[in-house]
Amino acid sequence: MISRIDLRGASLPEGAALRDLLPRAEFDVEAALEKVRPICEDVRHHGAAAVIDYGEKFDGVRVESLRVPAEELTRALDELDPAVRAALEESIRRARLVHREQRRTTHTTQVVPGGTVTEKWIPVERVGLYVPGGRSVYPSSVVMNVVPAQEAGVEGIAVSSPPQKEFGGLPHPTILAACALLGVDEVYAAGGAQAVAMFAYGTEGTEGAEGTPGCAPVNLVTGPGNIYVAAAKRLLKGRIGIDAEAGPTEIAVLADATADPVHVAADLISQAEHDPMAASVLVTAAEELAEAVEAELKTQVAASKHVDDRIVPALAGRQSAIVLVDGLAEGLRVVDAYGAEHLEIQTADAAAVADRVRNAGAIFVGPWAPVSLGDYCAGSNHVLPTGGCACHSSGLSVQSFLRGVHIVDYTRDALAEVAHHVVTLAEAEDLPAHGAAIKARFGWKVPQSK
Repeated sequence: MISRIDLRGASLPEGAALRDLLPRAEFDVEAALEKVRPICEDVRHHGAAAVIDYGEKFDGVRVESLRVPAEELTRALDELDPAVRAALEESIRRARLVHREQRRTTHTTQVVPGGTVTEKWIPVERVGLYVPGGRSVYPSSVVMNVVPAQEAGVEGIAVSSPPQKEFGGLPHPTILAACALLGVDEVYAAGGAQAVAMFAYGTEGTEGAEGTPGCAPVNLVTGPGNIYVAAAKRLLKGRIGIDAEAGPTEIAVLADATADPVHVAADLISQAEHDPMAASVLVTAAEELAEAVEAELKTQVAASKHVDDRIVPALAGRQSAIVLVDGLAEGLRVVDAYGAEHLEIQTADAAAVADRVRNAGAIFVGPWAPVSLGDYCAGSNHVLPTGGCACHSSGLSVQSFLRGVHIVDYTRDALAEVAHHVVTLAEAEDLPAHGAAIKARFGWKVPQSK
Protein backbone atom coordinates (compact mmCIF):
# COMPACT_ATOMS: atom_id res chain seq x y z
CA MET A 1 0.00 0.00 0.00
CA ILE A 2 2.89 2.35 0.73
CA SER A 3 6.48 1.96 -0.45
CA ARG A 4 9.69 2.11 1.56
CA ILE A 5 12.85 4.11 0.93
CA ASP A 6 15.78 2.80 2.96
CA LEU A 7 18.45 5.44 3.56
CA ARG A 8 20.19 3.56 6.37
CA GLY A 9 23.82 2.55 6.42
CA ALA A 10 25.19 5.21 4.10
CA SER A 11 26.16 8.85 4.36
CA LEU A 12 23.28 11.06 3.31
CA PRO A 13 24.04 13.38 0.40
CA GLU A 14 23.68 17.13 0.67
CA GLY A 15 21.12 19.56 -0.75
CA ALA A 16 19.45 18.70 -4.04
CA ALA A 17 20.98 15.22 -4.11
CA LEU A 18 19.12 14.34 -0.90
CA ARG A 19 15.89 15.95 -2.12
CA ASP A 20 16.07 13.81 -5.25
CA LEU A 21 16.00 10.64 -3.13
CA LEU A 22 12.73 11.61 -1.45
CA PRO A 23 9.17 11.02 -2.66
CA ARG A 24 7.42 13.88 -4.40
CA ALA A 25 4.30 14.24 -6.55
CA GLU A 26 4.69 15.16 -10.18
CA PHE A 27 3.26 18.65 -10.55
CA ASP A 28 4.23 20.15 -13.90
CA VAL A 29 2.97 23.72 -13.75
CA GLU A 30 5.04 24.61 -16.79
CA ALA A 31 3.13 22.12 -18.95
CA ALA A 32 -0.20 23.45 -17.66
CA LEU A 33 0.78 27.01 -18.64
CA GLU A 34 0.00 26.43 -22.30
CA LYS A 35 -3.45 25.12 -21.41
CA VAL A 36 -4.37 28.09 -19.25
CA ARG A 37 -2.85 30.79 -21.47
CA PRO A 38 -5.73 30.86 -23.97
CA ILE A 39 -8.26 30.74 -21.12
CA CYS A 40 -6.72 33.78 -19.46
CA GLU A 41 -6.50 35.65 -22.77
CA ASP A 42 -10.14 34.86 -23.49
CA VAL A 43 -11.17 36.25 -20.10
CA ARG A 44 -8.98 39.30 -20.68
CA HIS A 45 -10.78 40.14 -23.93
CA HIS A 46 -14.31 38.87 -23.26
CA GLY A 47 -14.71 39.26 -19.51
CA ALA A 48 -17.60 37.63 -17.70
CA ALA A 49 -18.95 35.96 -20.83
CA ALA A 50 -15.75 33.93 -21.13
CA VAL A 51 -15.75 33.03 -17.42
CA ILE A 52 -19.35 31.83 -17.73
CA ASP A 53 -18.52 29.79 -20.84
CA TYR A 54 -15.60 28.08 -19.12
CA GLY A 55 -17.74 27.38 -16.06
CA GLU A 56 -20.16 25.54 -18.34
CA LYS A 57 -17.31 23.65 -20.02
CA PHE A 58 -15.35 22.62 -16.93
CA ASP A 59 -17.93 22.63 -14.13
CA GLY A 60 -20.92 21.43 -16.12
CA VAL A 61 -23.24 24.30 -15.26
CA ARG A 62 -24.01 27.62 -16.92
CA VAL A 63 -24.73 30.55 -14.65
CA GLU A 64 -26.63 33.70 -15.60
CA SER A 65 -24.38 35.89 -13.50
CA LEU A 66 -21.06 35.30 -11.76
CA ARG A 67 -21.87 37.43 -8.72
CA VAL A 68 -23.69 35.52 -5.99
CA PRO A 69 -26.79 37.47 -4.89
CA ALA A 70 -26.74 38.76 -1.33
CA GLU A 71 -29.93 36.87 -0.51
CA GLU A 72 -28.22 33.58 -1.35
CA LEU A 73 -25.50 34.30 1.18
CA THR A 74 -28.11 35.08 3.80
CA ARG A 75 -30.08 31.95 2.95
CA ALA A 76 -26.99 29.75 3.15
CA LEU A 77 -26.20 31.05 6.63
CA ASP A 78 -29.80 30.70 7.79
CA GLU A 79 -29.89 27.08 6.61
CA LEU A 80 -26.46 26.11 7.90
CA ASP A 81 -26.35 23.19 10.32
CA PRO A 82 -26.04 24.75 13.81
CA ALA A 83 -23.18 22.43 14.70
CA VAL A 84 -21.26 23.43 11.58
CA ARG A 85 -21.95 27.08 12.32
CA ALA A 86 -20.65 26.72 15.86
CA ALA A 87 -17.50 24.98 14.59
CA LEU A 88 -16.89 27.68 12.00
CA GLU A 89 -17.41 30.43 14.56
CA GLU A 90 -14.85 28.82 16.86
CA SER A 91 -12.41 28.39 13.96
CA ILE A 92 -12.85 32.09 13.11
CA ARG A 93 -12.41 33.14 16.75
CA ARG A 94 -9.15 31.23 17.15
CA ALA A 95 -7.79 32.35 13.79
CA ARG A 96 -8.47 35.98 14.72
CA LEU A 97 -6.60 35.57 18.01
CA VAL A 98 -3.49 34.35 16.22
CA HIS A 99 -3.60 36.59 13.17
CA ARG A 100 -4.36 39.78 15.10
CA GLU A 101 -1.03 39.36 16.87
CA GLN A 102 0.78 39.27 13.52
CA ARG A 103 -0.05 42.84 12.52
CA ARG A 104 3.12 44.91 12.28
CA THR A 105 3.32 48.45 13.58
CA THR A 106 4.92 51.55 12.10
CA HIS A 107 8.50 52.01 13.33
CA THR A 108 10.78 55.02 12.99
CA THR A 109 14.57 54.80 13.19
CA GLN A 110 16.65 57.93 13.74
CA VAL A 111 19.70 57.29 11.58
CA VAL A 112 21.34 60.62 12.46
CA PRO A 113 20.02 63.80 14.11
CA GLY A 114 17.51 65.16 11.60
CA GLY A 115 17.50 61.98 9.50
CA THR A 116 14.86 59.29 9.97
CA VAL A 117 13.59 56.26 8.11
CA THR A 118 10.09 55.08 8.96
CA GLU A 119 8.74 51.70 7.91
CA LYS A 120 4.99 51.92 7.46
CA TRP A 121 2.85 48.84 6.78
CA ILE A 122 0.03 49.46 4.30
CA PRO A 123 -2.66 46.89 3.46
CA VAL A 124 -3.14 45.74 -0.10
CA GLU A 125 -6.11 47.68 -1.44
CA ARG A 126 -8.09 44.81 -2.98
CA VAL A 127 -7.66 41.02 -2.91
CA GLY A 128 -9.19 38.03 -4.63
CA LEU A 129 -9.43 34.94 -2.44
CA TYR A 130 -9.79 31.59 -4.18
CA VAL A 131 -11.59 28.71 -2.46
CA PRO A 132 -11.36 25.37 -4.29
CA GLY A 133 -14.28 23.09 -5.08
CA GLY A 134 -14.11 19.71 -6.75
CA ARG A 135 -13.78 16.60 -4.61
CA SER A 136 -14.40 18.36 -1.30
CA VAL A 137 -15.94 21.50 0.11
CA TYR A 138 -13.58 23.84 1.97
CA PRO A 139 -15.31 26.45 4.16
CA SER A 140 -12.17 26.28 6.28
CA SER A 141 -10.25 27.81 3.36
CA VAL A 142 -12.66 30.74 3.43
CA VAL A 143 -11.68 31.30 7.05
CA MET A 144 -7.95 30.91 6.40
CA ASN A 145 -7.96 33.41 3.53
CA VAL A 146 -10.43 35.99 4.80
CA VAL A 147 -9.33 36.33 8.43
CA PRO A 148 -5.72 37.42 7.76
CA ALA A 149 -6.89 39.77 5.00
CA GLN A 150 -9.38 41.38 7.38
CA GLU A 151 -6.87 41.59 10.21
CA ALA A 152 -4.41 43.24 7.84
CA GLY A 153 -7.02 45.91 7.11
CA VAL A 154 -7.75 45.06 3.47
CA GLU A 155 -10.78 47.07 2.39
CA GLY A 156 -11.78 45.19 -0.77
CA ILE A 157 -12.22 41.43 -0.36
CA ALA A 158 -13.72 39.21 -3.07
CA VAL A 159 -14.10 35.43 -2.84
CA SER A 160 -14.45 33.06 -5.77
CA SER A 161 -15.33 29.37 -5.74
CA PRO A 162 -16.44 27.04 -8.57
CA PRO A 163 -20.14 26.83 -9.46
CA GLN A 164 -21.79 23.58 -8.40
CA LYS A 165 -24.34 21.91 -10.64
CA GLU A 166 -26.25 20.41 -7.73
CA PHE A 167 -26.70 23.87 -6.20
CA GLY A 168 -27.98 25.60 -9.31
CA GLY A 169 -24.65 27.07 -10.31
CA LEU A 170 -23.86 28.59 -6.92
CA PRO A 171 -20.76 27.67 -4.94
CA HIS A 172 -21.37 25.13 -2.19
CA PRO A 173 -23.77 26.61 0.41
CA THR A 174 -21.36 25.96 3.27
CA ILE A 175 -18.79 28.15 1.51
CA LEU A 176 -21.43 30.84 1.06
CA ALA A 177 -22.39 30.54 4.73
CA ALA A 178 -18.76 30.94 5.79
CA CYS A 179 -18.51 34.10 3.69
CA ALA A 180 -21.65 35.44 5.33
CA LEU A 181 -20.31 34.66 8.80
CA LEU A 182 -17.19 36.66 7.98
CA GLY A 183 -19.13 39.59 6.54
CA VAL A 184 -17.90 39.05 2.97
CA ASP A 185 -20.65 39.90 0.50
CA GLU A 186 -18.68 39.93 -2.77
CA VAL A 187 -18.65 36.31 -3.87
CA TYR A 188 -18.35 34.86 -7.38
CA ALA A 189 -19.31 31.50 -8.85
CA ALA A 190 -16.11 30.96 -10.80
CA GLY A 191 -13.36 28.40 -10.55
CA GLY A 192 -10.10 27.34 -12.14
CA ALA A 193 -7.81 29.47 -14.26
CA GLN A 194 -10.76 31.57 -15.41
CA ALA A 195 -11.37 32.74 -11.84
CA VAL A 196 -7.75 33.85 -11.44
CA ALA A 197 -7.98 35.69 -14.78
CA MET A 198 -11.25 37.30 -13.67
CA PHE A 199 -9.49 38.64 -10.60
CA ALA A 200 -6.49 39.80 -12.63
CA TYR A 201 -8.30 41.57 -15.48
CA GLY A 202 -11.71 42.29 -13.95
CA THR A 203 -15.10 41.94 -15.63
CA GLU A 204 -16.48 45.39 -14.96
CA GLY A 205 -19.22 46.35 -17.40
CA THR A 206 -19.40 42.86 -18.92
CA GLU A 207 -21.82 41.02 -16.67
CA GLY A 208 -24.73 39.39 -18.45
CA ALA A 209 -27.43 40.01 -15.87
CA GLU A 210 -28.75 43.55 -16.04
CA GLY A 211 -27.76 45.61 -13.04
CA THR A 212 -25.29 43.03 -11.73
CA PRO A 213 -21.89 44.61 -11.06
CA GLY A 214 -18.81 43.02 -12.55
CA CYS A 215 -15.66 42.08 -10.68
CA ALA A 216 -13.13 44.88 -10.31
CA PRO A 217 -9.48 43.86 -10.80
CA VAL A 218 -7.57 42.94 -7.66
CA ASN A 219 -3.99 43.54 -6.55
CA LEU A 220 -3.37 40.14 -4.99
CA VAL A 221 -4.77 36.61 -5.38
CA THR A 222 -4.40 34.03 -2.62
CA GLY A 223 -5.71 30.57 -1.89
CA PRO A 224 -5.01 26.98 -2.95
CA GLY A 225 -6.33 25.28 -6.07
CA ASN A 226 -5.54 22.66 -8.68
CA ILE A 227 -2.66 22.70 -11.14
CA TYR A 228 -4.55 25.02 -13.51
CA VAL A 229 -5.09 27.56 -10.74
CA ALA A 230 -1.37 27.35 -9.94
CA ALA A 231 -0.48 27.77 -13.62
CA ALA A 232 -2.76 30.80 -13.98
CA LYS A 233 -1.13 32.36 -10.92
CA ARG A 234 2.31 31.85 -12.48
CA LEU A 235 1.16 33.25 -15.82
CA LEU A 236 -0.46 36.36 -14.33
CA LYS A 237 2.11 37.04 -11.62
CA GLY A 238 3.27 40.59 -12.07
CA ARG A 239 -0.14 41.84 -13.09
CA ILE A 240 -1.30 40.48 -9.75
CA GLY A 241 0.59 39.47 -6.67
CA ILE A 242 0.18 35.85 -5.58
CA ASP A 243 0.72 33.99 -2.35
CA ALA A 244 2.16 30.79 -3.85
CA GLU A 245 1.71 28.17 -6.55
CA ALA A 246 0.13 25.57 -4.29
CA GLY A 247 0.67 21.95 -5.29
CA PRO A 248 -0.77 18.72 -3.89
CA THR A 249 -1.08 18.62 -0.12
CA GLU A 250 1.64 16.93 1.96
CA ILE A 251 2.24 15.50 5.39
CA ALA A 252 5.57 14.30 6.75
CA VAL A 253 5.77 12.62 10.14
CA LEU A 254 9.12 12.42 11.92
CA ALA A 255 8.65 9.67 14.51
CA ASP A 256 10.64 7.44 16.82
CA ALA A 257 9.79 4.27 18.72
CA THR A 258 7.72 6.26 21.25
CA ALA A 259 5.15 7.19 18.58
CA ASP A 260 1.77 5.49 18.53
CA PRO A 261 1.36 3.70 15.15
CA VAL A 262 -2.41 4.19 15.37
CA HIS A 263 -1.93 7.97 15.45
CA VAL A 264 0.71 7.99 12.73
CA ALA A 265 -1.36 5.87 10.34
CA ALA A 266 -4.46 7.95 10.97
CA ASP A 267 -2.56 11.15 10.22
CA LEU A 268 -1.07 9.78 7.00
CA ILE A 269 -4.54 8.77 5.85
CA SER A 270 -5.98 12.16 6.80
CA GLN A 271 -3.88 13.83 4.11
CA ALA A 272 -4.26 11.03 1.59
CA GLU A 273 -8.03 11.53 1.54
CA HIS A 274 -7.62 14.98 -0.02
CA ASP A 275 -6.52 13.88 -3.45
CA PRO A 276 -4.89 10.93 -5.28
CA MET A 277 -1.80 13.14 -5.66
CA ALA A 278 -1.60 13.93 -1.93
CA ALA A 279 1.68 12.95 -0.27
CA SER A 280 2.00 11.03 3.00
CA VAL A 281 5.54 10.46 4.26
CA LEU A 282 6.81 8.82 7.44
CA VAL A 283 10.46 9.33 8.40
CA THR A 284 11.74 7.06 11.17
CA ALA A 285 14.71 5.12 12.44
CA ALA A 286 12.39 2.61 14.17
CA GLU A 287 11.72 -0.28 11.80
CA GLU A 288 9.27 -1.79 14.25
CA LEU A 289 7.23 1.43 14.09
CA ALA A 290 7.32 1.31 10.29
CA GLU A 291 5.97 -2.23 10.33
CA ALA A 292 3.26 -1.35 12.84
CA VAL A 293 2.21 1.68 10.78
CA GLU A 294 1.99 -0.44 7.63
CA ALA A 295 -0.30 -2.86 9.45
CA GLU A 296 -2.41 0.00 10.81
CA LEU A 297 -2.75 1.52 7.35
CA LYS A 298 -4.31 -1.66 6.03
CA THR A 299 -6.78 -1.79 8.90
CA GLN A 300 -7.69 1.91 8.94
CA VAL A 301 -7.88 2.38 5.17
CA ALA A 302 -10.36 -0.49 4.93
CA ALA A 303 -12.65 1.39 7.34
CA SER A 304 -12.28 4.76 5.59
CA LYS A 305 -14.27 6.69 3.01
CA HIS A 306 -12.81 7.79 -0.37
CA VAL A 307 -10.66 4.65 -0.43
CA ASP A 308 -10.38 3.75 -4.11
CA ASP A 309 -10.52 7.21 -5.65
CA ARG A 310 -8.21 9.06 -3.25
CA ILE A 311 -6.61 7.29 -0.31
CA VAL A 312 -5.17 4.18 -1.95
CA PRO A 313 -3.83 6.00 -5.03
CA ALA A 314 -2.27 8.64 -2.77
CA LEU A 315 -0.59 6.16 -0.41
CA ALA A 316 0.57 3.91 -3.26
CA GLY A 317 1.79 6.78 -5.43
CA ARG A 318 5.41 7.80 -5.94
CA GLN A 319 4.79 10.82 -3.67
CA SER A 320 4.24 8.73 -0.52
CA ALA A 321 6.65 6.48 1.34
CA ILE A 322 8.08 5.31 4.63
CA VAL A 323 11.66 6.59 4.76
CA LEU A 324 13.99 4.62 7.03
CA VAL A 325 17.01 6.46 8.47
CA ASP A 326 19.79 5.64 10.92
CA GLY A 327 18.74 8.03 13.68
CA LEU A 328 17.04 11.23 14.72
CA ALA A 329 19.79 13.47 13.34
CA GLU A 330 19.44 11.84 9.93
CA GLY A 331 15.66 12.10 10.19
CA LEU A 332 15.94 15.83 10.77
CA ARG A 333 18.16 16.17 7.72
CA VAL A 334 15.60 14.29 5.64
CA VAL A 335 12.60 16.36 6.74
CA ASP A 336 14.56 19.58 6.22
CA ALA A 337 15.44 18.45 2.70
CA TYR A 338 11.81 17.50 2.09
CA GLY A 339 10.39 20.79 3.40
CA ALA A 340 6.89 19.49 4.06
CA GLU A 341 3.74 21.57 3.96
CA HIS A 342 2.74 19.91 7.26
CA LEU A 343 5.35 18.31 9.52
CA GLU A 344 4.40 16.33 12.60
CA ILE A 345 7.01 15.59 15.27
CA GLN A 346 6.04 12.43 17.14
CA THR A 347 9.18 11.71 19.13
CA ALA A 348 10.44 11.85 22.68
CA ASP A 349 10.94 15.50 23.71
CA ALA A 350 9.04 16.56 20.60
CA ALA A 351 9.22 20.28 21.35
CA ALA A 352 13.02 20.23 21.45
CA VAL A 353 13.14 18.25 18.22
CA ALA A 354 10.69 20.65 16.56
CA ASP A 355 12.93 23.54 17.54
CA ARG A 356 15.70 22.01 15.40
CA VAL A 357 13.60 21.93 12.22
CA ARG A 358 14.45 24.57 9.61
CA ASN A 359 12.12 23.83 6.69
CA ALA A 360 8.39 23.24 7.08
CA GLY A 361 5.19 25.11 6.31
CA ALA A 362 3.81 24.35 9.77
CA ILE A 363 5.13 22.12 12.56
CA PHE A 364 2.83 20.07 14.78
CA VAL A 365 4.39 19.07 18.08
CA GLY A 366 3.65 15.80 19.85
CA PRO A 367 0.74 13.35 19.80
CA TRP A 368 -1.96 15.90 20.62
CA ALA A 369 -1.34 18.36 17.79
CA PRO A 370 -2.31 16.50 14.60
CA VAL A 371 -2.46 18.24 11.23
CA SER A 372 -6.27 18.04 11.32
CA LEU A 373 -6.25 20.44 14.26
CA GLY A 374 -4.31 22.95 12.17
CA ASP A 375 -6.66 22.47 9.25
CA TYR A 376 -9.56 23.78 11.28
CA CYS A 377 -9.21 25.02 14.83
CA ALA A 378 -5.63 25.46 16.04
CA GLY A 379 -5.71 29.16 15.19
CA SER A 380 -2.82 28.71 12.74
CA ASN A 381 -3.23 29.12 8.97
CA HIS A 382 -3.56 26.08 6.73
CA VAL A 383 -2.65 27.81 3.44
CA LEU A 384 0.98 26.65 3.38
CA PRO A 385 3.89 26.19 0.95
CA THR A 386 4.05 22.84 -0.84
CA GLY A 387 6.49 21.03 -3.11
CA GLY A 388 9.52 21.81 -0.96
CA CYS A 389 8.89 25.57 -1.13
CA ALA A 390 8.96 25.77 2.68
CA CYS A 391 12.73 26.24 2.39
CA HIS A 392 12.10 29.77 1.06
CA SER A 393 8.40 30.60 1.55
CA SER A 394 5.95 31.05 4.41
CA GLY A 395 2.31 30.20 4.84
CA LEU A 396 -0.45 32.74 4.46
CA SER A 397 -0.51 35.35 7.22
CA VAL A 398 -1.38 38.96 7.89
CA GLN A 399 2.00 39.88 6.36
CA SER A 400 0.84 38.39 3.06
CA PHE A 401 -1.62 41.27 2.77
CA LEU A 402 0.69 44.08 3.92
CA ARG A 403 3.37 46.08 2.12
CA GLY A 404 6.26 47.67 3.97
CA VAL A 405 6.94 51.20 2.72
CA HIS A 406 10.00 53.21 3.79
CA ILE A 407 9.45 56.90 4.45
CA VAL A 408 12.71 58.87 4.32
CA ASP A 409 12.79 62.25 6.07
CA TYR A 410 16.09 64.23 6.22
CA THR A 411 16.77 67.87 7.12
CA ARG A 412 19.23 70.03 5.19
CA ASP A 413 21.91 69.53 7.81
CA ALA A 414 21.40 65.77 7.89
CA LEU A 415 21.76 65.56 4.10
CA ALA A 416 24.79 67.86 4.15
CA GLU A 417 26.52 65.58 6.63
CA VAL A 418 26.40 62.59 4.26
CA ALA A 419 26.30 64.32 0.87
CA HIS A 420 29.94 63.66 -0.03
CA HIS A 421 29.44 59.92 0.52
CA VAL A 422 26.39 59.87 -1.74
CA VAL A 423 28.27 61.73 -4.50
CA THR A 424 31.28 59.45 -4.16
CA LEU A 425 29.17 56.30 -4.50
CA ALA A 426 27.20 57.77 -7.43
CA GLU A 427 30.40 58.54 -9.30
CA ALA A 428 31.83 55.11 -8.44
CA GLU A 429 28.80 53.60 -10.17
CA ASP A 430 29.20 55.99 -13.13
CA LEU A 431 25.86 57.62 -12.38
CA PRO A 432 26.93 61.27 -12.16
CA ALA A 433 23.35 62.60 -12.37
CA HIS A 434 22.67 60.90 -9.06
CA GLY A 435 25.48 62.93 -7.54
CA ALA A 436 24.33 66.06 -9.34
CA ALA A 437 20.93 65.73 -7.63
CA ILE A 438 22.77 66.11 -4.35
CA LYS A 439 25.08 68.92 -5.52
CA ALA A 440 22.13 70.93 -6.81
CA ARG A 441 20.86 71.30 -3.26
CA PHE A 442 24.11 72.93 -2.15
CA GLY A 443 24.89 75.26 -5.05
CA TRP A 444 26.80 72.54 -6.93
CA LYS A 445 29.37 72.36 -4.22
CA VAL A 446 29.37 69.33 -1.98
CA PRO A 447 30.01 70.36 1.63
CA GLN A 448 32.66 68.45 3.50
CA SER A 449 31.75 66.59 6.63
CA LYS A 450 32.76 68.14 9.88
